[in-house]
Amino acid sequence: MPKTARQYDYSGSYTSYSGGLYPSGNIAHFHKRNNSIYNTPRIERQTAKRPRKKRSLAHYLVSCAAFLFMLFVIMPYGFNHVTKAIFVPTPYKNIQTDLHDVAFPMTNYLSNAWFMGQRSFRYAANEKQAQMEILKENVNMPVLKSELENLITLYPTIKPAVYVWDYETQNYVDINASEVFPTASIIKIPVLIDLFKSIEAGQVSLDDKMPLTEYFRTEGSGDLQFMARNSLWNIDNLARIMITNSDNSATNMIMAKIGSMTDVNQAIRDWGLKNTQVNAWLPDLNGNNHTTARDLATMLYNIDSNDKFLTEQSRMRMLNYMGHVHNDRLIQAGLGKDSIFLHKTGDIGSMLGDAGIVIAPNGKKYIVAILAKRPHNSAAAKDFIVHASEIIYNYMVK
Repeated sequence: MPKTARQYDYSGSYTSYSGGLYPSGNIAHFHKRNNSIYNTPRIERQTAKRPRKKRSLAHYLVSCAAFLFMLFVIMPYGFNHVTKAIFVPTPYKNIQTDLHDVAFPMTNYLSNAWFMGQRSFRYAANEKQAQMEILKENVNMPVLKSELENLITLYPTIKPAVYVWDYETQNYVDINASEVFPTASIIKIPVLIDLFKSIEAGQVSLDDKMPLTEYFRTEGSGDLQFMARNSLWNIDNLARIMITNSDNSATNMIMAKIGSMTDVNQAIRDWGLKNTQVNAWLPDLNGNNHTTARDLATMLYNIDSNDKFLTEQSRMRMLNYMGHVHNDRLIQAGLGKDSIFLHKTGDIGSMLGDAGIVIAPNGKKYIVAILAKRPHNSAAAKDFIVHASEIIYNYMVK
């Protein structure tokens, strides 16, 4: 009887086992040999890896320079001289169209920063590298706060913000102090600060003169609006009447001199203040300019005490302006006799406010900022501020 194929091994021999015929030798070895024809190992192609060349710092710098040159020189040139010529042709070569202004019409009057010579938006304050010192707060004075809150209940139509800070103990009172309020003329404090920062940077001088043109003449507080057209005013006089007489025309002239609202707002962000913003030329009757009681206190402290922020000469001149404010009917009306008050007031229909540094006859020194939203021109706001000042003064000097 012929042998079947499974009975053979490769040598051609077979063996009888348990009544059957199996290949001689090890069975596993047999299967391994027979399965090997189906499990032929793959021949992998081995390729030698080429070593990566290390790029030098000079290579990176050249690449970056080439990219920036392409981005800021070649592409703008091509857009202005090729793309616009193709898609926006005009026979009037002397008339230039700024397509950026067409695409972003609000940038010119809402921008608050400069970047690469262009107006831009900057929303975040530089809090990590703030130029101003933030007030260190110790204990929120509970008794004084309770007295002020009781006073607030007597004026239901007034919505106030109050911040008080004691130089000696660093104790404070915070009532809505981080809530944003219209500033009215108190916005002149950051304008004054930015002016003296510009003077220290050598960009402006107190002796520089500006003509009073119709562009700057504006209504509201101040007497400059009634002066002769093109009359010359030096920066020192403009800054003085901006603070002492709250002159709106002088404020607009100073803002224009130091770079307009854009420069002031960029400076405010550099100082580390995130809730103060100049959005309108004065008079800002609609309350578009805004701040907080806490931001005002921070600015006042840095004007008075931070010699790393402003030189002593600048700070003394600014405090001199603030010590001769004509309006003494708000916080100052609630202070004791012979108290010194260095401050700035603000008054529009919807808000009345005052913020400054109090130096009592006994040497007690504290910062107070009170802002009061009110029904249009309500006299209750003035009464509230005066009475709140009395309460604060009596508590602080006892």
